[in-house]
Amino acid sequence: MITDQPIHSFKEFWPVYVREHAKKETRLMHFVGTTAAVGCLAAGLLLRKRSLLALVPLVGYGPAWVSHFFVEGNRPASFKYPGWSLQADFVMWSKIVQGKMDEEVDNILSTTTYEEVGTGASPG
Repeated sequence: MITDQPIHSFKEFWPVYVREHAKKETRLMHFVGTTAAVGCLAAGLLLRKRSLLALVPLVGYGPAWVSHFFVEGNRPASFKYPGWSLQADFVMWSKIVQGKMDEEVDNILSTTTYEEVGTGASPG
């Protein structure tokens, strides 16, 4: 659950985002959606096909939102923080490719609490 406390930076947002993506299935669905969205964007631009460009939000957000509602049981972070959520999607995508995201989740789940977010307190 996204905290009710205001978040002022991506650094504060990231641990909250990671907690909202605690289940591996959610992260996998985000990875698939982000990959498909980037593919549709590239193909749409290269082939000059507006129909592919129109699919970008659907293929990007569709799997992600399904995973939040049916796997995590929470609301997508993009509802409240769309810019940081998009940035975090790409950070997570990169960490998944590098094989580092599971460790990131474990570290954040073991060291950060919601109360620390938005207060300027540092985790740990």
